[in-house]
Amino acid sequence: MGKESLNPGKWLNLLVSEPYYLFHFLTFFSYFVIRSSAAHALAPHLAHHLLRCEIQTLLVFALLAFIKGVKEEPWEAFIPDALFLAKICLFAVAYTMDRCLAVWYILVFLVLHMLTQQPPFEESGTSNKLTPLQLESLLTEGKTSRFWLVEFRASYSSACIRSSRCFSELSITYSNKNLSFGIVDLGLFPNAAEKFGISLSGSMSQLPTFILFDNATEVTRYPELDFEGKYFQPTITKGLLARHFELDRHLLDYVNGK
Repeated sequence: MGKESLNPGKWLNLLVSEPYYLFHFLTFFSYFVIRSSAAHALAPHLAHHLLRCEIQTLLVFALLAFIKGVKEEPWEAFIPDALFLAKICLFAVAYTMDRCLAVWYILVFLVLHMLTQQPPFEESGTSNKLTPLQLESLLTEGKTSRFWLVEFRASYSSACIRSSRCFSELSITYSNKNLSFGIVDLGLFPNAAEKFGISLSGSMSQLPTFILFDNATEVTRYPELDFEGKYFQPTITKGLLARHFELDRHLLDYVNGK
C-alpha cells in the first residue's frame, strides 16, 4: 500500500462528514455496546467461549488486513476490502453470541450498501478536469503538450473510486511539457463514451478507462478494446499504469530533450 502520510485530523473529519465512514463506524461500535449490555446475562462458560472467539477473530482479521495492506496500493482500494473482512468477522462473533443479532447485522450492512457510497479521492494533482469538447479541442489544436493521458471515470463506479488516488499521484510524478494528464467524467457526459469506444453497460463496464493520445491519435489504452468485464480484475495501481503507458520512458525522453 502507498506510503502517504496519515493525517488524523483529516480522517476524523471524513469519519464525521462522510455517511459511508460514519455509519460503518457506528455499526461496528454498536457491537461493543451490545456486548457490554449482554455480558451479565451470559453464562460463564458461554462468556469464556465468546471471548475466545473474539480473540481468534481479531487475530484472523489483523492477519488478513495486513496481507491486503501489502497487496493494495491506494487507501481507496484497501478500505472497502478491510471493511468487507471486518463485516465477516463481526458476523462470526455476533453469530456466536446470538443468531438473531447476526441476521440483524446482515440487514444493516445491506442497507448501508444500498444507501451509502465510498467517497473518491478528491485531489486531482496536476491533472485537468475536462469536458469531452475541451479534450477534443486540446487534442486537435495541439497547442499544449504532445501527449495526453486521459482517465475516463464516473463517480458511481466503485472501480473508479478504488483507483481515484492513483491517477492524481501519477500526474504529480510524470506531468511535464510533453505529457499532460486529464480527467473526463462520463457520469456527467455519458454520450461521450461511445465516441471513445468505452462501454458503460453492466458487467461489461470499462470504467475507469485510461487512454494515451499522441496529439489526436490514440496510442494505447487500459483496459484494451477487447476487454471483457469480469468480477475479479487486477487492482489498478500506479505501478500498473506506469508500466502499461511506459511513463518512465516518456519522462526520460522529456529530460533528454527528445
